[in-house]
Amino acid sequence: MLAGKSAFRGRLMAVMLVLGLGGSTTAADTTVDLHLVLALDASGSVNDARFELQKRGYAAAFRNPQVIKAIASGAEQSIAVTMLQWTGPFLHVQVVPWTLIKDAATARAFADAIDNSQRELFGGGTSISGAIDHAMTLFVQSPYKSQRRTIDISGDGANTSGRSIIGARDDAVAAGVGINGLPILSLDPMLDRYYYNFVIGGPGAFMIPAANYENFADAVLKKLILEIAGNAYAPMKDWGAVLAKRP
Repeated sequence: MLAGKSAFRGRLMAVMLVLGLGGSTTAADTTVDLHLVLALDASGSVNDARFELQKRGYAAAFRNPQVIKAIASGAEQSIAVTMLQWTGPFLHVQVVPWTLIKDAATARAFADAIDNSQRELFGGGTSISGAIDHAMTLFVQSPYKSQRRTIDISGDGANTSGRSIIGARDDAVAAGVGINGLPILSLDPMLDRYYYNFVIGGPGAFMIPAANYENFADAVLKKLILEIAGNAYAPMKDWGAVLAKRP
């Protein structure tokens, strides 16, 4: 009798596994603290050396123990991240797919994927609005779930093509997505003012300017720590007050 019950339980478990009612958790069942789209500028103003500095900055950040600590600080102790390159309104390439990062090993693997990615775009305009719109399509493709979704835009110029940057920003914010910025001031020393006024948006949105590409890695590290931890670790500057003091 016991043998018969044991055999029945075994068959039942097999059926449940086939139907997805038991056994290992699938990606669709996995909740993370944050969905993060990293959007890298690959427009004509970004030469290969500058592009590599962006890549290396992000890769180094995901190998940094402070970023791992920020990830571990969340309720789910995990985030989902993807990376895209952007230029013109319809020129975007997702170079690293959605990746679950939950510890140092998965963070290093993501950093390696960034290092191994190739530059796919070399010009076509500067459309931050197009980057935001494309990033919005990536969230629905993620196999994970989260309450917090953020687009991380880095670039060295203002929106010059595609639809209104204000329209793209406001549509994303209305859908519950935050936009943070990393303006690179090499070509336009006032770009941080532009990002503050027109690019970043949503509750707790912020920017970390990089004075030049050589300082990009430091800016990325600070930005990711605050972004992943939900801005909990350090108060941000009041950029409105900072920029108001500038000529």
